Order: sequence, then structure tokens, then C-alpha cells
Amino acid sequence: MKTPKPLQPLLDEGIIDRVVRQLKSGKEASVYVVACADELRCAKVYKDAEHRGFHKLAQYQEGRKSRGSRDARAKQRRGRHGREVEEAEWKNAEVDALYRLANAGVRVPTPYGVHEGVLLMELVSDADGRPAPRINEVSMSAEQAQSWHAFMILQIVRCLCVGLIHGDLSEYNVLVDQNGPVIIDLPQAVNAAGNNNAFAMFERDVNNMRDTFARAAPELAETQYAKEIWSLYEANLLTPERPLTGIYVDEAGPADVAAVLETIEAEREIAEARARYRAEMGD
Repeated sequence: MKTPKPLQPLLDEGIIDRVVRQLKSGKEASVYVVACADELRCAKVYKDAEHRGFHKLAQYQEGRKSRGSRDARAKQRRGRHGREVEEAEWKNAEVDALYRLANAGVRVPTPYGVHEGVLLMELVSDADGRPAPRINEVSMSAEQAQSWHAFMILQIVRCLCVGLIHGDLSEYNVLVDQNGPVIIDLPQAVNAAGNNNAFAMFERDVNNMRDTFARAAPELAETQYAKEIWSLYEANLLTPERPLTGIYVDEAGPADVAAVLETIEAEREIAEARARYRAEMGD
């Protein structure tokens, strides 16, 4: 295929050997399969702000620290340099998040760095070596849905434990390789402690996962992991090892005992699924 202009410097510098094909074109970036010696990787080319579909950039960038006081002042003035700083931060945010989350044990593509504004990372593949499907493209049993939901809740907790929220987590940016779900697309990753919209975004991420897996396992639909996890986070009690129930009782109102009992039973089944998953993964 014809080499996209942003990838030409990587070819010239020998960072990649050839562009194999375009993998996808999304609201904020285009992703290409590229060859690096004998290995296939992904090259993510970010779109400029005027061509990007992510219109609420400021909402996601709130709480991110600029690399210097000059850059911070430039962003506040909203001039040309300030816009350039925001663009650079947007492009660097994903690779920073990938390294932090990989170090925290979150299943994300392995990053290989940013070159000329292009992010190189692992090509997540299925058992046959083809690009892994999104989770909405995979059929699953109720048992598989419970297991993957439990796994995704653990990934979300690990993200929050290092201060990050995905911010746009859905069935469209979770891939499934031969070992299970892999989280992708993190340029809008949110600073949990410094963003006024953090809980709303966190709750949306968690509930998107709940709704995705509840299509195969309807008992998940009543779980309240977002509020439970956030309350532990605010109390500084959240760890990846902390047992979760999916139950959250608002102290401001009366508890629905029948609903709580139903949720407890559902959680028992989910806990069993989680244990089976960890046994299968050797965790």
C-alpha cells in the first residue's frame, strides 16, 4: 500500500520496515499494521484536533500536569502555543498510560514508544495470528461473560489504583486474544484525583462493561461495582486484592433487602467464575 505521510519518517529512520495495511480508522486516530524485522506491530497515527471526533478534550485533560510552567501558562492563554501543547499532551497521554498500566499488571498492548508523533505498540492477535476481534464481535456463554466481566472489573480496579480512569471504555475498545480481554485506546485517560468529572467517567466505564456482559449473563445487570469501588477508592481502601461484592447500599435511603439478596447470590456465582478464570490463567 502507499505509505501514509506520517509513517514515512519511521521508514526513513529504519524504525519500521514496511507498512502492511490499514487496520482501522477511528474518531481520533488511524491504526496501521507495520512490519518491524520479523514482527508485526501497530502504528497509531493521531488525527489533528480539527479532524478528531473527540470534542470534549478539555474535560478529559483536566487534572493532567504540564511538563513545565511555561506550557501550563500557554494552555491557559489558549493561543497557538497552548494548542500545540495540548496536542502534544494528547498524543503522549496514551503511551504514558500504557507504560503505567502495563507496570500495574493491566492487560494493555505492549508500547514500543512514540516516534515522530506515531505510537508503536504490540499488535494484539488471536490464536491464528490475525488481529484480535473486539469483544462485541465475540459470542460468549453466560459463564464466559461472568468470567470476563470479573476480569475486566479487576483491570479497572488496577487502573484506578495507579490513579487512572480509561474514560471511554466500552465493548468497542476491548479486544479478545487467546488469553482473554485486552484494553486499548487510552489517549483520553483521566487523572482520577484531579478531574472533577472523574467519578462520572469511571461509573460510565464500569457500567458499559456491566451492560456488555449482561447481554449474555443477565444477572450482572443489577450489580453496582462502580459505586462500591469508588467508595473504597475515596476511603483509601482500594487494592487489587480487595474483595468486591458488586453491592452498594446508599446510606441515605432504605435498603431493598430482596434486591440485595439477589445480588449476593449473583455475586456468589461471579466469584466462582473469577476463581475458575484465575485457576485457568495460573494466577
